[in-house]
Amino acid sequence: MLKLLLVEDNHNLRKAMRRGLQDTGHIQVIADCESGEAALESCLADQPEAILMDVQLAGVMNGIQAAIAIRREFPRLPVVFYSIQDDDTFYRDFNRSGILSHYAYVRKSNYLFPSQILPLLQDAVAGRSFIDPAIESRVLEVRHKDEHAPIDLLEPTEQAVARLLAQGKTNEQIANQFGFKDKRTISRINGQIYTSWGLNETATDEKVARTRAALIVQAEQLITWDGEGIARVQDEQGHWLPWQNG
Repeated sequence: MLKLLLVEDNHNLRKAMRRGLQDTGHIQVIADCESGEAALESCLADQPEAILMDVQLAGVMNGIQAAIAIRREFPRLPVVFYSIQDDDTFYRDFNRSGILSHYAYVRKSNYLFPSQILPLLQDAVAGRSFIDPAIESRVLEVRHKDEHAPIDLLEPTEQAVARLLAQGKTNEQIANQFGFKDKRTISRINGQIYTSWGLNETATDEKVARTRAALIVQAEQLITWDGEGIARVQDEQGHWLPWQNG
């Protein structure tokens, strides 16, 4: 019997899915919740063997972000994502997540029945991965766009600030160049740059984020750093590889 955590923000659907999954005779839903924050707390209280999770959730974190937080505590805990939303943000978060195995990512409209979900969960538990072809196409589309032009993720002022940051200029020097009266404006812009490039999720302080932002500008490629500080980029096949500077 597979011990499952179900994460779905629609109460009625969550109730129906719980009943249907348990009726298969192969799944025990040990907990269900509506948000990524609650999912993390649930895992810490009673670790499941797998998670079935919508990508769009209540709360601050989406499903991808929740999985990243959970996998920090429980490496490669199997997760099956499903979503009906076609949003670049979700695909961008998935690209940045570095999730390589023990997962499936499918469209809710194609994989809603328990008989279809069960094999995905079993494969994820076995260490395999599966991604719906339509989702994979969009993930690669967003990755290609972002990796070849990470600067395009920024608004014009943010782009200009990022380029000056990469030249080693201080916040005060950048503010003076723009003629900003409030020097804190640059700090706020820097924060937006870090958020757009996923740097505020792993950087321990502003200096680290600033250095990494400068490297991204110079490399003209989106780079991610894991919890150990290892930098990685994706190749054309979507595999995460160590980044080689130069």
